[in-house]
Amino acid sequence: MLACSRCNQTYPEAEPRWRCECGAYLLLQSDRMFSRDSLNHRPPTLWRYHEALGIERSESTVSLGEGFTPLIPDSLFGQPVLLKLDFLNPTGSFKDRGSAVMISKLKEWGVTEIVEDSSGNAGASVAAYARRAGMTARIFVPAYTSAGKTAQIRMYGANLVKVPGSREDTTQAALEAASRTFYASHNWSPWFVVGLKTLAYEICEQRNWQAPDWVVAPVGGGSLVLGLYLGFRDLLRTGFISRMPRIAAVQAAACAPVYHAWKQRLDDVPAVAKQESAAEGIVIARPVKGRSILEAIYDSEGVVLTVAEDEIWATARTLAEKGIYVEPTAAAAPAAVRQLAELGLAGPGSSVVVALTGMGLKATDKFIEHLGTDDGEAVQP
Repeated sequence: MLACSRCNQTYPEAEPRWRCECGAYLLLQSDRMFSRDSLNHRPPTLWRYHEALGIERSESTVSLGEGFTPLIPDSLFGQPVLLKLDFLNPTGSFKDRGSAVMISKLKEWGVTEIVEDSSGNAGASVAAYARRAGMTARIFVPAYTSAGKTAQIRMYGANLVKVPGSREDTTQAALEAASRTFYASHNWSPWFVVGLKTLAYEICEQRNWQAPDWVVAPVGGGSLVLGLYLGFRDLLRTGFISRMPRIAAVQAAACAPVYHAWKQRLDDVPAVAKQESAAEGIVIARPVKGRSILEAIYDSEGVVLTVAEDEIWATARTLAEKGIYVEPTAAAAPAAVRQLAELGLAGPGSSVVVALTGMGLKATDKFIEHLGTDDGEAVQP
């Protein structure tokens, strides 16, 4: 069933719905789970965990082969890490996990037309899976969104709407459209979070069901951090792992509402005044699921860290020199590994998984602007 995060009202899973009547967000409550033995002969996609994903009919599944991305050993700032290359999902970001499950549920409900608002990656992902499902999608993005992301949305055939002003202005425009069309919002949908639980499942399966000490992930709207927490909680409940990993949620210093709420040990996340950041995907003044994000961090004995703009760019270059090309938003989480080590929270014997969430090609215009106009050495004819 779907349960309200505020008033505890419940709704059946078969009813098309994206929020509670009281206006709060919903979360899926379910004890359904896969067995470890059942995974032996299943294909390497997130659908190997289908029992836990809440899709009732297999013919409703909408897939592009998402999930089971590489987990590779490396080091950052002298700290051994495992890099989860989730930018290798089909549309170039981790959002495909949530989109695949959310769109599959919408297909099961018979929804044929949707609206979504996004800073870019979620919009591209939802556009791709909606097109795969035969749905009509209208995607609202801020006018400043990277050109690579807006071109991707258009290529999938979605109706792209660029909204002047802030990220919050974009959400408001989408909500107005949602009065007439189903709101398939990655920030609101309980099914999007369900899809992101598969990242936790994969990390532990790839580590032979050994939970890491830390998982480091960016946080903006918070679905990734919440999905990781709920996925690890599923595995702990069923005895697949013996302890809960600690979650290090990372924000850009230019916009860090979760960090400030965590530092003050608040129960919810108040809005903050924000500045521009190269990490456009996590610049959200007040996340919808703020209360649950904080609960996840507190319960996992985790931390919230912030990184400055120069740290984000420097870490993007460091990763590129390792052959890993991620967008600035995805460089925020690995940039925070230095702090984990310096604060004594991690060390040479710690297992630290870092989620790399978005492909560098998504932000080509931002990289060109950052690097300047020098395109390299010219060869004389």
